[in-house]
Amino acid sequence: LTCSPLISTHADSLKAWKGSDLPLLRALSSELTVQRENLIYHLGNEWKRLAVWKLPPSKEPTEMKSFLKTELQLTLGGTKEPQQSPPPLLSCVLQALTIQGELQHKIKLFSQVLLKYLLKPLITYPSLNVEVSEQQGEGTLISLQFAETPEEHPSPSQVYIKVLMVLKTLHTHLLDVSVGERKVSVILGDLVWQEMSHCIIHECLLYSIPTNSCQLEQYSAVIKETEEFEKSLKEMQYLRGDSTELLKYAQDVNCHFASKKCKDVIVAARKLMTSEMHNTVKINQDSKLSVPMLPYPGSGDIKGKQGAKKLEAPRLDNEKQLGARTLCLPACRISESVQQLMELALHTLSEAVGSSSQCATQLFFTVRNIFQLFYDVVPTYHKENLLKFPHLAAIQHNNCMYIAHHLLTLGHQFSPHLPGPLSEGAATFVDLVPGFRKLGAHCFLAHLNVQRAEMLERLSTARNFSNLDDEDNYSAASKAVRQVIHQLKRLGTVWQDVLPVNIYCKAMGILLNTAISELIAKIMMLEDISTEDGEHLQILCQTIIEEGPLVFIPLPEENKNKKYQEEVPVYVKKWITFKELVIVLQANLQEIVDRYKNKLLSLSNHH
Repeated sequence: LTCSPLISTHADSLKAWKGSDLPLLRALSSELTVQRENLIYHLGNEWKRLAVWKLPPSKEPTEMKSFLKTELQLTLGGTKEPQQSPPPLLSCVLQALTIQGELQHKIKLFSQVLLKYLLKPLITYPSLNVEVSEQQGEGTLISLQFAETPEEHPSPSQVYIKVLMVLKTLHTHLLDVSVGERKVSVILGDLVWQEMSHCIIHECLLYSIPTNSCQLEQYSAVIKETEEFEKSLKEMQYLRGDSTELLKYAQDVNCHFASKKCKDVIVAARKLMTSEMHNTVKINQDSKLSVPMLPYPGSGDIKGKQGAKKLEAPRLDNEKQLGARTLCLPACRISESVQQLMELALHTLSEAVGSSSQCATQLFFTVRNIFQLFYDVVPTYHKENLLKFPHLAAIQHNNCMYIAHHLLTLGHQFSPHLPGPLSEGAATFVDLVPGFRKLGAHCFLAHLNVQRAEMLERLSTARNFSNLDDEDNYSAASKAVRQVIHQLKRLGTVWQDVLPVNIYCKAMGILLNTAISELIAKIMMLEDISTEDGEHLQILCQTIIEEGPLVFIPLPEENKNKKYQEEVPVYVKKWITFKELVIVLQANLQEIVDRYKNKLLSLSNHH
């Protein structure tokens, strides 16, 4: 075999002579080519006998169980003990393939099958195990076995054990042979390492990254296992130099933890934002979020999740203390999903406490992104419903005010416990507060405008409140007034116990003021009001005076609403003017003159 290159060299030298076209030389050259191809063919057959594959019938197996039919039989080195030197036949075949320039191609094809049918399945499926058995007189058999497990992804230690078992067996019985200046294991390692390490990262290490910061310390075991895995590969010369993409990925666990956590948080937040808004929870002045226990700054307790005392403001005996409910959010209802969103933000920030600077920064800005996402997504996703349903518009208003309320102090609660530069003033959410307040107000005002438009549309059917002595005209006007009162009562029922009391009263005041302003304007446009028209107008207006205050029912307890019904002039700007108009409608000219004389006298006496 070793003479083949020499014969080829002499043949090439003969061709350079002047008589290179001699028939003898042509015959020698042709015979040399035939013998070389014949040699390569026989060497190929010998290589096939060295490593015999039994593969699944399908070229592209898609199910785990199909890989159970994979077997690799190594016919040389049929002893369990590692051999001191490669068997003569194995060494000769590999050397000959190298001389003929075929070894690289053979190992490349072998590596592709090895990856597809052995290594990748073992890395991907936790229920696949590898078994190495010695076949009497037939060599060593590598096969795959099924072992049921509840795990969806294998642990790094399991993967490393299984992969090393395959590679050690190959090294012992096939690849521990030097060809030229390097071993065959080096050739195989160069071909499989990149794809194999990529598969380990994405099918195993990726899923082993902790989801909770308290588990990060335990991950040092995985880093050590990865170091040992690469060390074993280097000892068998599968791995050369500093090819440590796998170890680098494992060592960057803090960065991967933050990225994984941030992705999961954003996905969970978006799911909450696109969920139904009408499931609500009651918020009162005693409601509090479960803020995690945090350590004293500089206490050395980097975790601070358990056993830390609550930070209390120092009490000054000589100073007046603020009330316990100062700056508390007024009683209202918010979406259950928004409360869960705020708890998600708190939990994420607590994960940043005690983390590395890079990890804490990623987590902090993920929380900011949650609120930015809410600002952009919710008004768009729920746009039609917010304009259509008064209940949802009120809840969205409360949601925004609830978030803004907590953003005022959220940064201050965590900044002392975060690494720099977050602890130096960068950890703040205060800049988001005006935007959320504006968003909540804009949403509710947009719906109020929808309700005002509906109210004005109903009043437009009243035929300008003219000629009410006509039965049809009076019926139309009376129907319009009744519809307005019904609309206000319906809104009162919907917003009761949802909106804060002051917002409820302002909203009902705006709508009632819109109705009476329109009524005043229509009446003032009438040029001549007969006695009968005046009586009819007075009856319609008296209906509003009697029933209008009854729409102020912000609380479920009826006896507590009386106070707000008595304060109608505070919330309805035109209420006094409207009552004066009713008096004028039911009085004659002399009574009107006398009334205003008395008012002028009382004003002059007052001054």
